[in-house]
Amino acid sequence: MHNSTSRTSAIAKAERFLARQPLFLDTETTGLDPRAEIVEIALIDHDGSVLLDSLVKPTRRIPNDATRVHNISNEMVADAPTWVELWPQVQVLLAGRSVGIYNADFDLRMIQQSHAAHGVLDGVASATGFCIMKLYAEFYGEPGRNGDFRWQGLDKAARQCRIDLPNSHRAQADALLARAVLHFMAQSQT
Repeated sequence: MHNSTSRTSAIAKAERFLARQPLFLDTETTGLDPRAEIVEIALIDHDGSVLLDSLVKPTRRIPNDATRVHNISNEMVADAPTWVELWPQVQVLLAGRSVGIYNADFDLRMIQQSHAAHGVLDGVASATGFCIMKLYAEFYGEPGRNGDFRWQGLDKAARQCRIDLPNSHRAQADALLARAVLHFMAQSQT
């Protein structure tokens, strides 16, 4: 399936990202729309240790469709910290770090949307985010429509890499899975 030039390039990038000892971030949300908010966030350190794993109380109800995906209910977040309460801790953890995210555009947009919903004025922390999903697409090498590479979902990437970690669509499990995918790429042969 893979193009050896793009695969070699992706392996080298994965090695460089890992050399920075990145954090890994994942969120679960109220949905995908422009008003969706974070309902769970996890930050995993480069060594796999959990730095943060917290539910987040959104400003609006979690729709049933979202709950069916991640199994996070309105009752579960009723007593959780709000984004305003949690953001200072997230910001400190992210400050100056390289952060690996599977579908970084989505999670970074959810941070901005949660900021807007909760009236947080800070921008996204001084972290340097990189997208593991786009890197994996380059590594896997399935041709896309526009001369680029087709994105693979996290479930699919884990199966393709034969990673034996659960993908429960919960933030901690997905951040650990994204970390494992990056390690798999960095340790692969061209």
